[in-house]
Amino acid sequence: MIRDTLVVDAGDVRLAVYVSGPRDAPPLILVHGYPDSAAVWEPLRAQLDARYRVIAYDVRGAGGSEAPTQRAGYRLEQLAADLAAVADATCAGRPFHLVGHDWGSIQSWEAVTSDAFAGRIASFTSISGPCLDHAALGLRGHGAPPSGLHGVRRFASGLRQMIKSWYIFVFHLPLVPELAWRAGLARGWPLWLRLFERVRHARDPAQLRNCINGLNLYRANFIDRLFHPRTRRAHAPVQFIVPLRDRYVGPALSLGLETWLGDYTRETIDAGHWVVLRDPVDIAARIDRFAAQHPARDRAHHVGAVAAST
Repeated sequence: MIRDTLVVDAGDVRLAVYVSGPRDAPPLILVHGYPDSAAVWEPLRAQLDARYRVIAYDVRGAGGSEAPTQRAGYRLEQLAADLAAVADATCAGRPFHLVGHDWGSIQSWEAVTSDAFAGRIASFTSISGPCLDHAALGLRGHGAPPSGLHGVRRFASGLRQMIKSWYIFVFHLPLVPELAWRAGLARGWPLWLRLFERVRHARDPAQLRNCINGLNLYRANFIDRLFHPRTRRAHAPVQFIVPLRDRYVGPALSLGLETWLGDYTRETIDAGHWVVLRDPVDIAARIDRFAAQHPARDRAHHVGAVAAST
């Protein structure tokens, strides 16, 4: 596999970007989660870069990318700006297919629901990473009846997700998670994946850095979005790939979103959270199938169609 490494200027930081596949193939951008780097996508890249121009990048603070000096540099709008910078540098103005896992999916929702990206994203595949605004609105009962049996089920689902999300509360504690990562959790991360996720993944040389810096993703966004959710509607076709044995993200977070997404695709899979490592062939096939159903159109065509409909 021939892979080019680029450095993209994203304003306050420079991002490490990794590109492979034919230059004239449809662009496909992969955004990794926490506490990973773009290396998590290598098994998937091997399945896709014969048919796509596959682009992955280390998000700010991870892998070979620079880290912002302040926590505010990790806010969702800045992460979306990073995606725009990467797309500008690699896609030659063409719309791209977008895939996010874990925090890569969470931050990608900012772009998928932003007017600034309308016409740029041909399709979005979300794996184990909900839109924080949709999740917070769901807890408030938006988009569904607030009472009766449905309300009871929604409450029970929210309670189950809060239990799954115990680590988010820990990550907001001062110093505690940093000390845990430095004390050996980062060094033992491949063992954790092998024991609890049944996947083998080579040790990432930047693992400790990924773990420490990435805490700011949670601290800069979760509380604000929980108490101040926004109404965000997707402008691109959405596919959820839902691992049913996910220890961290419950299947219910991808249900009942028609208010914000319209018709969307939801595929369940008998797997755990790091399904991108465990089943790259299957995941690549699902991404490929969905992208083929939504071929990228020229942006000018999209803008013209929108103007004609208004």
